[in-house]
Amino acid sequence: MEAPDQGDQDSDQSLYLIGRPPLKDFLRFVKNHGVNPPGQAALTDAWQAAREVVRRLEAEEAGVADAPPIGKLGPEYEPLLIEFLKDPLVHYGFNTVPTEVAIVELDRMVVYQEHIDVTHSRRLEQKLDAIPSRTELFRTCLPYDHPQPPVKWSRVSQGKFVFVSPSNDLRLLGPMALRPGELKDAPGGNLVGVAGVSVGFGSNFMNAIYAEQRLILNNGSHRAFTLRQMGVTHVPCIVQHVSSRDELEVVASSAVRRNPDLYLKHARPPMLKDYFNPQLRMVMPVHRRLRQVTVRIEVEEDFVPAL
Repeated sequence: MEAPDQGDQDSDQSLYLIGRPPLKDFLRFVKNHGVNPPGQAALTDAWQAAREVVRRLEAEEAGVADAPPIGKLGPEYEPLLIEFLKDPLVHYGFNTVPTEVAIVELDRMVVYQEHIDVTHSRRLEQKLDAIPSRTELFRTCLPYDHPQPPVKWSRVSQGKFVFVSPSNDLRLLGPMALRPGELKDAPGGNLVGVAGVSVGFGSNFMNAIYAEQRLILNNGSHRAFTLRQMGVTHVPCIVQHVSSRDELEVVASSAVRRNPDLYLKHARPPMLKDYFNPQLRMVMPVHRRLRQVTVRIEVEEDFVPAL
């Protein structure tokens, strides 16, 4: 289903997968993000129609996501792979479970991301050749230069910092401890240590999790969508091999951790090819938004009884 394009410079086109519970999440997304969306009754009817398609696919395509082929990189990729493996982000970000760089089939991948920013996808496509070369395809999926999206940040109060970017990849990277000698401009006083909070972007490598004979796209949804839209069927991808649900809890996204059976046990889970089925998606204009990460620092100074 395609909602009318409002032609608004302050809006983007967004695709949302419909037909899978919960309906309330879809209605909330449209209410919060849609520009002059259809009424709730029309949205519910579209979702219910998609639900019937999902039920039919559960019978017709049962097991289609099982045991997808994972191909080895040929010798023609060796120079690109050697260059890629020099990146420290590869070693720091993918050292928890057995991992390889392999060739995967996009249409066989399970997906958990319900919505795709179609406007962003079009921008990605404009940067690529109509038929990407092997090198361009590899570096699109596994970038080595890590171009940073625009971002601004400022201190808005004594203990509050705000980071803003048009990229939805802006995120909290985690807390960190620094030694006094690692600071260039330290505050006054006899410094003991520094507790910091790091904000930035992910490694941006297309990666997937192979668990229980299913291949779940873990990062790179927009590039995967864009490349499939362009006719590309197979791509290089980091594959993390997970052997237990405990390991899945460590490396999977929150959506997969909340409902692993939907992606690993369901006869016909949501798949990347569903993004291209007009019966399973709604494309609509949405308000353009920025991603904001706010960091607050709280300090407590007390006296405690001596032991």
